[in-house]
Amino acid sequence: MGNELRSAKWFAPDTDTGFQHRAALRSEGFTKESFAGRPVIGICNSWSELNNCNVHLRVISEAVKRGVWAAGGFPLEFMTISLGEELTMPTTMLYRNLMAMDVEEMVRSNPLDGVVLLCGCDKTTPAQLMGAASMDVPAIMLPVGPMLSGRWRGQQLGSGTDLWKFWDERRAGRLSDRDWHELEGCLSRSPGTCNTMGTASTMTGLAEAMGMMLPGAASIPAPDSRRLACAEATGRRIVGLVQEDLRPSRILTREAFENAIRILVALGGSTNAIIHLIAIAGRRGISLPLSRFDELSRITPVIVNLQPSGKYLMEDFFYAGGVPAVVQEMLPLLHEDALTVSGTTLAESVREAICSNRDVIRPLNQPLQREGSLAVLRGNLAPQGAVIKTSAATPGLFQHTGRAVVFENYEEMMRRVDDPALAAGESSVLVLKNAGPVGAPGMPEWGMLPIPSKLLRQGLSDMVRISDGRMSGTGFGTVVLHISPEAAVGGPLAIVQTGDEIRLDVPERRLDLLVDGAEIERRIAARAPAPPRFRRGYYTMFLDHVLQAHEGCDFGFLRAQPDDKPYEPQIGRT
Repeated sequence: MGNELRSAKWFAPDTDTGFQHRAALRSEGFTKESFAGRPVIGICNSWSELNNCNVHLRVISEAVKRGVWAAGGFPLEFMTISLGEELTMPTTMLYRNLMAMDVEEMVRSNPLDGVVLLCGCDKTTPAQLMGAASMDVPAIMLPVGPMLSGRWRGQQLGSGTDLWKFWDERRAGRLSDRDWHELEGCLSRSPGTCNTMGTASTMTGLAEAMGMMLPGAASIPAPDSRRLACAEATGRRIVGLVQEDLRPSRILTREAFENAIRILVALGGSTNAIIHLIAIAGRRGISLPLSRFDELSRITPVIVNLQPSGKYLMEDFFYAGGVPAVVQEMLPLLHEDALTVSGTTLAESVREAICSNRDVIRPLNQPLQREGSLAVLRGNLAPQGAVIKTSAATPGLFQHTGRAVVFENYEEMMRRVDDPALAAGESSVLVLKNAGPVGAPGMPEWGMLPIPSKLLRQGLSDMVRISDGRMSGTGFGTVVLHISPEAAVGGPLAIVQTGDEIRLDVPERRLDLLVDGAEIERRIAARAPAPPRFRRGYYTMFLDHVLQAHEGCDFGFLRAQPDDKPYEPQIGRT
């Protein structure tokens, strides 16, 4: 098998460069027998102490190596940048494409026959999938797992979701300093991703449903010993994928992406997944228009009862059966013959799945919500589309007309939103501009605008809010997101003024500015283009090449091109 291996181009030749490559590994203390003729397996580790979600990946990596060795492979761990939601400013979304490039080029430029992708925090999963989809060597994913459920005075705490609720209580003056500081130590009590159905668990769940993980891998709690057992099994399986030459291009098909959309809706998952799925599909040359998300959402029920769309947390979801139980329940609506990294079809991979709690994972005929969790809106404010997470919104606001209270940017919003003089009432529509891919830049999770504190004190718990930004998967409320094109590139959102009437009509999938067409044209013509803000560095590259939200916010030059094949490096002297 040695001559068939990609790594043999580095290690097999009896030349000066072959000698150099073999000597490099010998200098690390490996014998020639440990790697000669074996599949070389890269372990792509997104560990970082700046990323609390992924901080235990070094331990998980060692378990993966056990599996690789046991199956006859040769594991080599390497690091990439790590994107942690909590500390990275202004947003990890600014660096998702950079991480995807890091993953792709590390795999391309090194002697790897297959790769295990160690992911977890929100953007690490889509970034690794994007890189693997572009490079197309055998690959398998393994996530860090969700953190344990938070606890405070007998109450379960959902990371993110309960933070926003308690923050509103504090802003309204109903939560003491002592309680607030006590909560800080209770919300997140272990490593791992958010314990709600936020973006991290949504994306790992979708990766599993698309066939890029072993069944059950997504939802095992981070500290659970079964996570290490799954890591070892993943290490064994990647060697098999190399031997079978089973690549992402055979798994990440149109059918797999449609399965992912269905499971996204069934989970009540994060709106961020829409952008990520479009970007990953684009790496395989597959178009996923927003209209397809809306079509499938209309005919797909929500069956998972997890925060922020429901009641429970990720530990409960795992004990109830996790993603395999959801996929099994959803099989009548899925492309069940889609191939998975297990080497079997999707249906075969979940044949033995069991649901042990029907309040957490509902039967298909007894859903939490019969029509899906997402809606795609269009109108004169969103010519290329906008998104609302209906499962976490207030149905009474689905048809609403109100006067706009406009914030030109995030700094202005934070400065004014709690001003008692803010001219906002319960029927107002809060509008945030310049939070999109170019405007922020990077499209931060600023879309769940805080309700003005004076309205919180009056008992208001939700109001319509719109922006060209994103929202945390743990967020909730009647929040319209991803308005495209964004304000910063001349989208209609840019010309909205305080006092304008805006109409939201979710049943009709509309978002409209109720201003005369001639006045809209006058405002657009009078708008001056924004001057360039950056003249060097990554920000400049990002702004020059990032696509809009409805296109996945990837860099245009990274999408698959017709008849394009991944290039291989020239093997020779360095």
